[in-house]
Parts: sequence; C-alpha cells; structure tokens
Amino acid sequence: MSDPHTTPPFSMQPLLENNYVTLIPLKEPDFEQLFAVASDAAIWQMHPNRNRYQQTVFKTFFEGALQSGGAFLCIDKTSGELAGSTRFYNYNPGNNSIFIGYTFYATKFWGTGLNTQVKQLMLDYIFRFVSSVYFHVGAENYRSQKAIEKLGAAKLKEEWIAYHGEPDRLNFVYFIHKTQWPL
Repeated sequence: MSDPHTTPPFSMQPLLENNYVTLIPLKEPDFEQLFAVASDAAIWQMHPNRNRYQQTVFKTFFEGALQSGGAFLCIDKTSGELAGSTRFYNYNPGNNSIFIGYTFYATKFWGTGLNTQVKQLMLDYIFRFVSSVYFHVGAENYRSQKAIEKLGAAKLKEEWIAYHGEPDRLNFVYFIHKTQWPL
C-alpha cells in the first residue's frame, strides 16, 4: 500500500484536476475536437502566430504539442466542455526548471477565471518537482502578460523564440520560484 503523503513520480503529462478544471494528456486522436476550438480567429489575435486558426497551421502547432510530451486538453468541469489547451515543456533537470505555455482557450472562457484555475493546478503540481517555472508570453499578448503577472510571475527578459514549424517571434520570459508560490 502506498503512502498518500509521498510524492508520485514526476510526469510531464499527468492527469490533473481540481473543482473547476480537468487537464487530460493530449493525444493524436484529439486533433479534430481541439481544432474545433482553435478555429476561431479571435483566439489568436494577440498570440505571436496569429494564423493558427487555419487548419494547416494548427496541425503544425498540434504536432509540436504532441512532441512536447507535456500538452493537455483543458476541460471546464462546470460545463463539461473542452475549453482549450496548455502544456509543460522544456523541462531542464539540470537547473530544476520547466516552462508552462502555449495556452489558448475558447473566447467564451475568457474572463471566467478558468486560466487562473489551470495555472494554479499546474503550478501546485509542478512545484513538487522543480523550483523554477518560466513562461514565454508573446510580446504583444497583453492579456496573457497581465494574467501571468496576477499569478506572481515577474518579467525577466525578452527573447526570440523558435516555434515548431512556425516563424520565430519575440516573447517575454516570465519567472516564478517555488518559494513565491503559496502551496
């Protein structure tokens, strides 16, 4: 019998849930249902790559999500609907860090607190394994910048990011340390 107080083994793609949201590991068969959410051009207006609402462009994004080994479907527990996607990526055991990002939600979930619930769930989980979490946020994605700052993350720098199969884009790098996170 396992001890309920021991930390489970680290996984980049665990099933995570709280009272508001369930994060389900992304799989290849999820493409059509996730694209149905992502096909709204309004979602991508502030994102670095604004044409991800197009199926061929989204397919490349989706392939990158699968290759990351840390992508999730975000299910809103109140409605039972697929709200969007997010992921863990660039895990670095050497400096005990990981990134969270590539997040998007259907517009009906904007301003509902869903993103805060998703990020809290992810941070509560990942800070059991790493001490530093970083976020890439598009330089023009003001909505996401404000959301990540509300969680307590601080802007560290600006850098050009190479996206999987897409043009490089200017991003801001945000950071939050385990000691700053209320567990």
